[in-house]
Amino acid sequence: MGIDWKNYKYPELYDELITDKGKPRKVAQALAKQLAKYGDEELERLKATAELAIKEMGISFTVYDQEGGSIDRQWPFDIIPRVISKKEWDVVEEGLKQRVKALNAFISDLYGEQKIIKDGVFPAEVIKNSKNFRPQCVGMKPAFGVWAHICGSDLVRHSDGQIYVLEDNLRVPSGVSYLLENRQVMKRVFADLFGDFSITPVDDYSSQLFDMLCALSPRKIALPQVVVLTPGIYNSAYFEHAYLAQQMGCELVEGTDLVVSDDDCVYMKTIYGLERVDVIYRRVDDMFLDPEVFNSSSVLGVRGLMRAWLKGNVALANAPGAGVADDKVVYAFVPDMIKYYLGEEAILPNVPTYLCMKPDDCAYVLEHLEELVVKPANESGGYGMLVGPKSTRKEREKFAELIKADPRNYIAQPTLNLSTVPTLIDGEVEPRHVDMRPFILSGEQIYVTTGGLTRVALKKGSLVVNSSQGGGSKDTWIIDEDA
Repeated sequence: MGIDWKNYKYPELYDELITDKGKPRKVAQALAKQLAKYGDEELERLKATAELAIKEMGISFTVYDQEGGSIDRQWPFDIIPRVISKKEWDVVEEGLKQRVKALNAFISDLYGEQKIIKDGVFPAEVIKNSKNFRPQCVGMKPAFGVWAHICGSDLVRHSDGQIYVLEDNLRVPSGVSYLLENRQVMKRVFADLFGDFSITPVDDYSSQLFDMLCALSPRKIALPQVVVLTPGIYNSAYFEHAYLAQQMGCELVEGTDLVVSDDDCVYMKTIYGLERVDVIYRRVDDMFLDPEVFNSSSVLGVRGLMRAWLKGNVALANAPGAGVADDKVVYAFVPDMIKYYLGEEAILPNVPTYLCMKPDDCAYVLEHLEELVVKPANESGGYGMLVGPKSTRKEREKFAELIKADPRNYIAQPTLNLSTVPTLIDGEVEPRHVDMRPFILSGEQIYVTTGGLTRVALKKGSLVVNSSQGGGSKDTWIIDEDA
């Protein structure tokens, strides 16, 4: 029978492809028309082709169980893409560039004069109780004043059609490899469509990343030695670490492959002897980066690495301490940062946020737990949060006690009606909620991926898009309607 878009409807929500009148949005008209031509058997064949490509390409992710075990799973992927017009995306791109400029200025300020605190724009108590503020970084001035070289900001679209920033990820953001691989899978499945539509490419990310990293090198040489530092094969994002190293033509190293010598420079062990390293794209968390400074029992990092970095003998991306802005309480102040550091209004709005550290906000949150989403300040991956409308009384009582015990550690936001995208589920096309994570590279210049990793909640009615909790992904098409 194929897809009959007139029968596809999700009342009162914003669908990225189809309007509530059953008609394709302007930017998606050609795609919707083509998809409607495919019969049920053809759609299943295309889905099977995608799954086979993912298997052949070895695209996987790691899931951990409560006992500490792990298992590699094939990457969950849906063949119906998310489509956004280039005209709309241009605005989003400018908003992301504006945001990351302000965040990097904020981090530099915190490890410098802390003017934003002295001027009363940002509360000192937030930093005083921050789990990610690193006193060891005070006074450091990394190249170009950039601390968060790779940022992944999560975007959501509400039922009002407005795109909001849900959170910023500035420690060791992951997911970009899946963005790139999703496109490769789609080119195999829908090769003909890429010749017919003006889909903006994403293939230049790896070269942009490599160029940005090279520009950070303390030694001004033609080809700096760049390495990717991974915690190892048991890390959930190891596939991405290996993928990016391969794409950039860099060495993938573990902590035991590197050594800091008496001259406070970093060297890589090779069969030819020690070779100096200029830039480390580290995928190891701060606390495991250097046992000399942080967790003394860590075997994932490199002893003396912080000494080498603080003396300017090696560049680290992201810089240690950048995670101070990867805090959901700090997130609430980003519009104020944009105004303070850039003298501009935020192009992309935040989701309205209640700070439980404020007595009035806390009282409101405790009274309305059933309506709100409550998040701890420094968790990620959708863990440790309360989704009020789907919670039990026992869960709400537990969170009330957690909030009262440590109000600084919790924020709350209204439950958003996330936009949906048609998704192939058991042979039927049904709406599923999505978010998106674009990636922003900051160095001498700022680069934003064209689109991002669209994550989809495959379970009906679910708002949790994380792959570790039953989510999947889609390719994101930025289409130039004027081309």
